[in-house]
Amino acid sequence: MRRSLKFLLRPTTKQAAALAECLEDHRQLYNAALEHRRTACAKAGVSVRYGDQSAELKHIRGDDSGGQGRWSFSSQQATLRRLDKAFGAFFRRVKAGRTPGFPRFKGRGWFDTVEWPKDGDGCRWDSQPEHPKVTFVRLQGVGHVRVHRHRPVKGRVKTISVKREGSRWYLILSCDDVPAEPLPATGAMAGIDMGVASLVTTSDGGRVANPRHLAATAGRLADAQRDLARKRQGSRRRRKAAARVAALHGKVRRQRLDHAHKAANALVRAYDVIVHEDLRITNMTRGVSGTIEAPGRNVAQKSGLNRSLLDAGWGVFLTILSHKAESAGRKLIAVNPAGTSRTCSRCGHVAKENRVTQAEFRCVSCGHAAHADVNAAVNIVRAGLALREAAEAA
Repeated sequence: MRRSLKFLLRPTTKQAAALAECLEDHRQLYNAALEHRRTACAKAGVSVRYGDQSAELKHIRGDDSGGQGRWSFSSQQATLRRLDKAFGAFFRRVKAGRTPGFPRFKGRGWFDTVEWPKDGDGCRWDSQPEHPKVTFVRLQGVGHVRVHRHRPVKGRVKTISVKREGSRWYLILSCDDVPAEPLPATGAMAGIDMGVASLVTTSDGGRVANPRHLAATAGRLADAQRDLARKRQGSRRRRKAAARVAALHGKVRRQRLDHAHKAANALVRAYDVIVHEDLRITNMTRGVSGTIEAPGRNVAQKSGLNRSLLDAGWGVFLTILSHKAESAGRKLIAVNPAGTSRTCSRCGHVAKENRVTQAEFRCVSCGHAAHADVNAAVNIVRAGLALREAAEAA
């Protein structure tokens, strides 16, 4: 398996300044390469490829030995590949007839990651293995940076990335050949219904609470955003206010990730087979603002619902659950959620009137009453059983 591990970096003041300079030089390289492609296409009708720009790196580094020449050649190639991928995605969207979205220049706040494609080429993980207590990573032009390694690294380190989040620096290791860690079989199977009142409701009646981290921070976030709106563009105080807003959003994101990891761990330990809804979250949270000629309906209500859905973090939770299930040797089945909340789990009758309220289910045919989320979870696990039996028969 391939897994990514994220560790907090603890650079010195000089190392933090060098990391910031590294990030800035890579941002300028990205923007210069983008301008090169735009100008060549507009003035001469020529398409510039990654190979052409990579071949020019040697001359760029030679002419700017105190700037671009300080950093790893392979990390600069990775930045050029990043631009090439952006153009590849742009052309794919054009061919598909979707809104293309031409690659943009990266502002100072929109370029936060530098990647080294190979451990040992401009970077070295665990660069001082003889140290008894502390782990270091060596980055060309920066030096040996201390890493807060809170967990062991298994497998073979393939790529190394450094990412800036607010005032913090993180190291991301992408590891190949990570061994699986199968858990003992429990013989249990469950369906899970995703919700807002409860993040997860299982078919046997268990529930995982939805902490609503964004709602809990909404007051402080609103104050910080109002303070930001009052600051003059380009001022130092505006940068500080923007950093406060980013710090609050970062805290909410980390809280949501932590809760998702804990909830997914509990499910993976308890069940051998987990069936979940194959949700189209992007479609579910699409806005209804409409146009001036045809304004949307219930815009404020839909906006509040979208905020609650995104605050629950269904997509993050399902992604983490799939990774943990694969590592633990558990089976994850995704089923079509259509009709699961309106179908009676006892007699199979389907009607909109079965769902009395958001929490109450009462079948109008047989009179079966249950919590609506538990009823839906039972239907989900049955749909998963049917899919598994069909796959085994095939």
